[in-house]
Amino acid sequence: MDSSLVASPTPRAIRVANLEIRPAEMQVLIDDQRAGLTVREFQIFWVLAERQDRVVTREEIYRLIWDGRLPRRNRSVDVFVRKVRVKLEKLAPEWSYIHTHFGIGYRFSPEPGGDQSSASSAASSNGNLNS
Repeated sequence: MDSSLVASPTPRAIRVANLEIRPAEMQVLIDDQRAGLTVREFQIFWVLAERQDRVVTREEIYRLIWDGRLPRRNRSVDVFVRKVRVKLEKLAPEWSYIHTHFGIGYRFSPEPGGDQSSASSAASSNGNLNS
């Protein structure tokens, strides 16, 4: 599990756009409405949010959350990212929070638009990981 969530007695809240992440409460709010993430969903979202605008590999996410090496063909990270996206889309369908970089991982970067993978797929196919 990400050491900043465990070691820090009161991790700072993150506020960006219409989103607020409260790690001390393990809560995500969009326009003051709770997203209702499970503990594991919150952990994955927090790993991404702490690394805002940076592509985080599936392997790194798995290592930080499950404290081990990502088994071959394991889709746990992808499944949980999808669950988080569904819950966030319910509250803010006009926003994209998590972007897919195909074959690499995910990036947290709140952007108006609603489609959470199209811009990232173009960026990753061009080799640009930070667009």
